[in-house]
Amino acid sequence: MDGIAKLARGMDAVNEMIGKITSWATLTLVLVQFTIVMINYLYSEGIIAVQESLTYMHSLVFLGAAGYTLLHNGHVRVDIFYSKMNEKGKAYINLIGSLIILFPVLICIGVYALPFVGQSWQILEGSIETSGLHIVYVLKSMILLFVASTFLQGVSISLHSLLVIMGHEHLVEEPLGEGV
Repeated sequence: MDGIAKLARGMDAVNEMIGKITSWATLTLVLVQFTIVMINYLYSEGIIAVQESLTYMHSLVFLGAAGYTLLHNGHVRVDIFYSKMNEKGKAYINLIGSLIILFPVLICIGVYALPFVGQSWQILEGSIETSGLHIVYVLKSMILLFVASTFLQGVSISLHSLLVIMGHEHLVEEPLGEGV
């Protein structure tokens, strides 16, 4: 059981690291946007590549941080009954929700996104603007980052839930508030 807990904590650590990286992208996003506004205001100029970089950072923030958000219970939840449940009840809901909703949705997104992203990488798709960023394939890859990080966190939540269901709550570091 200790191995399962360590595996789940390792998955949590991966999403924690992704979250920290994404937080820097958020700061960078704000600074770049401010810079664009100032350059446009002062010099009436725009730099297409810099403006396109906002889309890349925005994508990283929202798609890359989905697993991190799930780790920290930041997704919207309608918890009419969930909030009143004990830890074991929450564990059952989290496990069932992951198995029936989260994993099938992520698999579906991944299956449909993989050829889309693969084709973009195959042709090294670039911006339609000549002075834009010619790494659109990286932007499209954010979809797969979303699927991977969220799936990883779903597995972690499922493992934590199994530990609680099997009576090994002491191996779970935080109370089960995470979930689908």
